[in-house]
Amino acid sequence: MSTPAVTVATPRLAWLKALRAQALERVGVLTVPTVYEEAWRFTDMSALTRQSFHPLRTPTALHAGDIDALCLDEAKHRIVFVDGVHAPQLSSLEQDRGLFVSHLSAAVEVHAFNMAPHLGRHAQFRDTLFTAQNTAFLQEAAVVIVPRDTVIASPVHVLFISTQAEVASYQRVLLLAEAGSAVTLVEDYVALHAGAYLSNAVTEIVVGPNASVEHLRVQRESGQAFHIASGAVSLDRASRYHSVNIALGAQISRLALHVAQIGEAVECRLDGLALIGNEQLADTHTFIDHAKPHGMSRQLHKTIVDGAAHAVFNGQVMVRPGAQQTDSAQSSRNLLLSAKALVNTQPQLEIFADDVKCTHGATVGQLDSEAIFFLQSRGLSEAAARDLLTYAFGAEIIDRIPIPSLRRQLVQGVLEHTTREA
Repeated sequence: MSTPAVTVATPRLAWLKALRAQALERVGVLTVPTVYEEAWRFTDMSALTRQSFHPLRTPTALHAGDIDALCLDEAKHRIVFVDGVHAPQLSSLEQDRGLFVSHLSAAVEVHAFNMAPHLGRHAQFRDTLFTAQNTAFLQEAAVVIVPRDTVIASPVHVLFISTQAEVASYQRVLLLAEAGSAVTLVEDYVALHAGAYLSNAVTEIVVGPNASVEHLRVQRESGQAFHIASGAVSLDRASRYHSVNIALGAQISRLALHVAQIGEAVECRLDGLALIGNEQLADTHTFIDHAKPHGMSRQLHKTIVDGAAHAVFNGQVMVRPGAQQTDSAQSSRNLLLSAKALVNTQPQLEIFADDVKCTHGATVGQLDSEAIFFLQSRGLSEAAARDLLTYAFGAEIIDRIPIPSLRRQLVQGVLEHTTREA
């Protein structure tokens, strides 16, 4: 993989230049992870090393009408990036109670003081090649800052569009939700072509005291794409964070999400659904770090695996010493639709406090033959019965998305996927 040139920062932005330099140093040391590393033992990245991706050379000229089907009716605030480059002609940003939504170069002009303590500070890059690359080659980013005690009713839609094959894009999102604020963020990855390319994405979310963030992440890349993403969330006192992660596309996709409790009495809910077929691989790694007392976390991760596809889930919950009265529950539920489909699931608990309530569990199974027979007895074909049961299994996660237009898009995508695989 070739790498883009790094723009030299002005002296006034020395912190950003230093951040890039630190990450670039790590890029020179780190290597592409292999199956011999514990965290990657089910995810073989050798196919990526055989590819040659390059930074964008010729931008694609998209017009507003080209992305109508991707827009969300409820979102007044939309910022768009095409092949990793900010597209102002496709973005739509309304003034809303002091909400700030912009791209990196504009954001650092007015919010460098707010950004410097957080950009590149939560998503650790010292030991992770892809995060280090994203940080070293950081040129564009979506920056969202929600002022103190401000509730933003309309979702903020960050839309990353791929239009060209053989391109490496380094997508970045920074969300700062100040004390007492509330916002819904939609992080959306889509492709307008069927070729191979690399999406290297990093998201950092800081949730201040008593703030609330709803984070909806949708990955519907090309079936030949490589989507490697990491996310880091910091939760301050009495904050609330709910994420829904939907993975539908990519040849190989991986999301590593780290949620850190830095204040007492936080609430964290992680919901996920991977719907894959053919020879896709979808890998989800999560780490919920309960470091303070009275924390609550709930996690439900589902996979629907067809063809010769492979789903991986590794969910770790840590309760540190002193994090008393932590209440955590984690569930991994997996549906195999073919004899060649494969799931590796590993929910984990590490508990170093004695006054806690923690549970975890995992199930792997196939469609219920009695349920299929029942639906056939009511006039449905076997294929229709299987599609209906498959959809119902995934709908539990999709129904947790609070944006109707996005739910409709995903329902249509799931129905098309199950019909295509059948």
